[in-house]
Amino acid sequence: MDFNNKVLWVLNIFGVEVWITQTILSTWIIMLVLIILAVVVRLTLRKWKQIPSGFQNVVELLVESFDGIVKSAAGEKHMGLGNWFFTVFAFVFFSNIVGIFGLRPPTADWATTFALAMATFILIQVMGIRHRKGKYLKSFFEPSFIFFPLNLIGELARPISLSFRLFGNVLAGMILTSLIYSAPIYLRFAIPAVLHVYFDLFSGIVQTYIFCVLSLTFIGIAATPGNET
Repeated sequence: MDFNNKVLWVLNIFGVEVWITQTILSTWIIMLVLIILAVVVRLTLRKWKQIPSGFQNVVELLVESFDGIVKSAAGEKHMGLGNWFFTVFAFVFFSNIVGIFGLRPPTADWATTFALAMATFILIQVMGIRHRKGKYLKSFFEPSFIFFPLNLIGELARPISLSFRLFGNVLAGMILTSLIYSAPIYLRFAIPAVLHVYFDLFSGIVQTYIFCVLSLTFIGIAATPGNET
C-alpha cells in the first residue's frame, strides 16, 4: 500500500481538468456501498414486526445505541441530529476501515476530514443562533469585548482540531502499515495483519466515535442557554 494519493484518471469536462484520485475513487465506492446497504435494510424491513427478531433486532440495537450517544452528548432536545450524525458515523467508519480491503482511506486526506468538520462547524453556528439567538452572538464578546478575537479564534479552531485529529490518526496508521509492507519479507509475516486490525478496525471505530461525540458535544454546548461557546 502506497500512502501517496495517486491520480488515477484526468477527465476533461468543458475544458476543466478533473483529477480522479484514489481518495475520490474510495469515496465513490463507500457511497455506493452505503446506498446499497440502505436499500437492502429498507427492503428487508418493509414488514415491521411489533416483536422484533433477527435482522430487525440488529437494526433496532444500532439505532437505539446511537440515539443514546446523541442524547448523552448533545441533549434530548437535539435528537433530530441523530439522522445526520448516524450517516456521518457510517461514512467515517467505512472510510477508516477500507484500508483492510486495499483501498486508500478517504479520511487519510485532510480535504475529506476538513469538509466533515466544516459541516459540524456550520451546525454549531446554526444551532447556537437558533436556540440562543442574540445571546449566542453576544457570548463571543464575553466576559468583555476585548476577548472577541480570542473567542473567535477558539471557535475557528474547532473544525481545524476536529479535522486534524481524525486525519492524523488515520494517516499515521496508513503510513506505518505501508512501511511494514516495504520491509524485508521476514518482517511482513503476520505483522501487517495485526496492524490492519489495530489501525483500520480498532482505531477506526474509536476515531469515528470520538469525531461524532465531539461534534455532538460542541453543538450541544453552543445550543444550550447559559453555556459559552
